[in-house]
Amino acid sequence: MALLKKYTRFRAYQLGTEGSSFSYFDGSHFTLIEARLTEKSKAFVEEEVAACSVSHIDCLHITSWDNDHCSPPELDTIIEIYQPRTIEYPGYTPHTDTAKEALKKILSYKKNRPKTTLRKVDPPYINSLNEAEKLGYKNVFYHPKSLYEDSNNNSTVKFFRTGSFNVASLGDVEDTKISARLARSSMFTQELDVLILAHHGANNGFITSNFLKRSKPSVAIASSNYDNKYEHPKQEIRDLLYEHEIPLFTTKTGDIIIESVHPHTYVYKVFNLISNSEKVSSVNSFKSKKSKLLSHNADSIRNHFNKHVPFYKKFN
Repeated sequence: MALLKKYTRFRAYQLGTEGSSFSYFDGSHFTLIEARLTEKSKAFVEEEVAACSVSHIDCLHITSWDNDHCSPPELDTIIEIYQPRTIEYPGYTPHTDTAKEALKKILSYKKNRPKTTLRKVDPPYINSLNEAEKLGYKNVFYHPKSLYEDSNNNSTVKFFRTGSFNVASLGDVEDTKISARLARSSMFTQELDVLILAHHGANNGFITSNFLKRSKPSVAIASSNYDNKYEHPKQEIRDLLYEHEIPLFTTKTGDIIIESVHPHTYVYKVFNLISNSEKVSSVNSFKSKKSKLLSHNADSIRNHFNKHVPFYKKFN
């Protein structure tokens, strides 16, 4: 696998209310993560779309049916304005009226636009996919491998790998078994750059010292409302991140923008925004794990992976 030049951007949006919204652009495809678009975030999503020189959303990726991840009125707006070509939606059965309404809107959108691709991300879908490469530029689905009684643990876990730096989206997963499985994945641990904290950074048992020690993300992101009545991320999670020297950025005071630096193969910068996302509070530079590995020759890469037990997952 050759090292590719890929202009890459990630953004975590401040919503002005509880919930999550992110985007990932890999140089050609724009993904909006979660069906949220508030009055506060709308202008900045438009700004991000313009910065990426696109006019539509290639993929709307929804991790959970919970209203803070998928709001039916905001889903309507996203569909109307950005007309996503693909919608990836949770594979578990909606259990609330708003969730059922959201699913109906997604199915209706497909009916009116037959060329739209719908992906119900459930265990059969994941099992139908091909095995992912150890190192490269394919997105990977890790979960749900099976369905749980607790709907939080049915959130979609997806590893965005198509750009020059990689981002892990965890939804609201809580189960330590899911966390342990990710920590055993050589692909996940050796390529993870940006970790979106599970369940907004709740202290639910998913984020452990072992998980952080093995995965070693360069950056942790938490979606956090300014009022932050749930106090996310929890102090215990903050302490763990500090212990493992992983910098934390939240949307409490503004958006977070992560952008690759020319020649878009290795270095990326994190911009922490404040004052309604109009001023930059800080800028930090990091190096992509994947690009560091891919910069070696083929024999070095082969020897590196021969030292690790392969752990294949599914990609789309």
